[in-house]
Amino acid sequence: MAYDVQQLLDMSQQQLDDLFRASPPGDIPSGEADGTAIIAPGTRYTLSIAKTISYFGWQGKVFDAENGVLKNKVTPFGVKAIVAKVYKGDSWLDGRECIVLDYSETSLVAHWIRDEIRLISPNFYLGKVYWGKERLIDFCLQF
Repeated sequence: MAYDVQQLLDMSQQQLDDLFRASPPGDIPSGEADGTAIIAPGTRYTLSIAKTISYFGWQGKVFDAENGVLKNKVTPFGVKAIVAKVYKGDSWLDGRECIVLDYSETSLVAHWIRDEIRLISPNFYLGKVYWGKERLIDFCLQF
């Protein structure tokens, strides 16, 4: 099934977790992806929060698969900053393979953050954000 951003925003947390568990890791992506934060999934606030974050804070990521790194697009101007290492590893959600976005050795600002992504549709990834080992939010990336 092909998914879109609105479908993910409408899902409950359990549905997002189930979709992540059922999805393959896919290949480590390369290039620029538009990102959407998914906070309070399935509620009437989800879309408003996503739009606010996209405008003021985070717009997505730019991957360099060849070198195993990425930069986030942040601020209203889409500044490329906050670097992460990118590699395949075991998910903290279910222990199965995923693509890990690891900030622990590359960022002073986000060194306690770890993201995990899996491919849910062609050029479309669902992600989980962890602060330490604590799950924070979900997000999606469209290439």
